[in-house]
Amino acid sequence: MTNTPPSSANLRGAVDLSSLVRPPAPPAGAPVAPAAVPSLVVDGTDANFTGILDLSQTVPVVVELYVGTPSPTLTRVVTEYAGRFVLATVDAAANPQLQQAFHATAAPTVAAVIGGRPIALYEGELSEADVRQVLEQLATLAAQNGVTGTVSPDAAGAVPAEPEELPLPPHHQEAYDAIAAGDYGTAIAEYKTAIAQDPRDRLAVAGLAQVSLLARLGTATAADIRSAAAAAPGELPAQLAVADLDVSGGHLEDAFARLLDLFPTLDAAGKDAVRTRLLDYFEIAGVDDPRVVAARRRLTTLLY
Repeated sequence: MTNTPPSSANLRGAVDLSSLVRPPAPPAGAPVAPAAVPSLVVDGTDANFTGILDLSQTVPVVVELYVGTPSPTLTRVVTEYAGRFVLATVDAAANPQLQQAFHATAAPTVAAVIGGRPIALYEGELSEADVRQVLEQLATLAAQNGVTGTVSPDAAGAVPAEPEELPLPPHHQEAYDAIAAGDYGTAIAEYKTAIAQDPRDRLAVAGLAQVSLLARLGTATAADIRSAAAAAPGELPAQLAVADLDVSGGHLEDAFARLLDLFPTLDAAGKDAVRTRLLDYFEIAGVDDPRVVAARRRLTTLLY
């Protein structure tokens, strides 16, 4: 998938996190002293993100939700802006609350927070020139919202020290390690074991849905998957495959519409397959996602 940086007019908010930010934003144009931070690039986690959000009242906080390793291009470019931005890198698999809050269904997902409000930026890797263009647009948007300060790296910085995190449950950790190694079969088995031990383990259910999608996509190219689906619009396996591709790229509404439109034409076994796949997608996106709410409502109508 080729990504192009959005215009500032198309930067859209995702989830309002402003209630988590304690200090009010300074009036537009008011002088703001540089804030002290330990680094221009910080590790963001479910546990420490409230402290990181405080910085978004001073400078835009760029948030990268990654799998594996953060983007070196984004890290380098943010650092070169010398305090006009802070980059929070978030391991998506280890921080499910942030993954859900930013609707991260592709890796990397890059967003920003200005004054406590999240802004969707792009998914996937961009060229260095395009990253710079996105950041310039982000700086303009921040200025329009009165966020015009800078930060200065300082070992005695203002971001609270990250509290010691509790270890993952054993099967979750084994699944996480397997995903990092590209061993999706082992990760699937570990999540299934966790669910068997505790059917209410929602994180294991969501993790199983995510890694199962990755395993299904395998090594097929996006072009081949889309070509097969276009050539066989009524063939269920081809349509399920392209729906997986849409979800992996963050295009949930396309995936939902494709399968729900196909649903009435299928036999009982096909309908059950679509229902099961949609329930997986709902777990991946999060039950509170408005796109999930709308799709679940339509599925219920089709079922009954």
